[in-house]
Amino acid sequence: MFMLMRITLTTDITAKRDSWLFSPCLSKYRGNIMDKIKKVVVPVDFTSTIDKVANYAASMADMMGAQVIFFHVVNDFRGYDMLLVHPSFSVIKQELKDKTEKKMADLVQEYQHIKGGVSGKVVIGKAAEEIVTFANQEKADMIIIGTRGIKGLEEFLMGSTAKQVVNTASCPVLTFNPFKLNK
Repeated sequence: MFMLMRITLTTDITAKRDSWLFSPCLSKYRGNIMDKIKKVVVPVDFTSTIDKVANYAASMADMMGAQVIFFHVVNDFRGYDMLLVHPSFSVIKQELKDKTEKKMADLVQEYQHIKGGVSGKVVIGKAAEEIVTFANQEKADMIIIGTRGIKGLEEFLMGSTAKQVVNTASCPVLTFNPFKLNK
C-alpha cells in the first residue's frame, strides 16, 4: 500500500494538514497527529551516523512523549551462503548479533532519559523487511529512519533501505539525511 504524507512541524510540534495528507492509513491520526504518536521504531546501523540518528529520533520522540525502540538488523547474508561454504557461517552471524546486542545495550543505556521510555532489539534478517515486520508487531505509530543519500548506480544496484521501508510500512515514516543535520 502506498502512502503519501507530509507533516509540517512547527515549534510546538503540532502537525498541519497539507492538501495531500488524505491516506486511509492515517485514519487513526485524525486531529493533532503528534499527540497520537506514542511508540516510535528507530532503525540504527551503528555506523558513523549513529549519534546523529539516535539524537534526532530521541529528540523527536521525547517532544511527543513517545517510547523509543531502537532496532538493528544483522544482515543474514541470504544469497551469499552459496559462496561462503563454510560450517562456521552461521556461527559468524550469531557472533555479529551478540556483539551488536552489546552495542544496543550501551545505546539504550545512553538514552534512558527519554520520557516515554527506551528499549532496543537486534534481529538477523533483511533490513527493510525486518524493520517493517517489527514495526507492525509492535504496533508502532511511526518509524524514524536516517537515509544515507546514496544515488545513481549504488542506489540502483543495492536499493535504499529507507525507501523500501517508506514504500512498505503501514505507519508513517519520517526520513532524514543525518549528513545534512546541523552539527
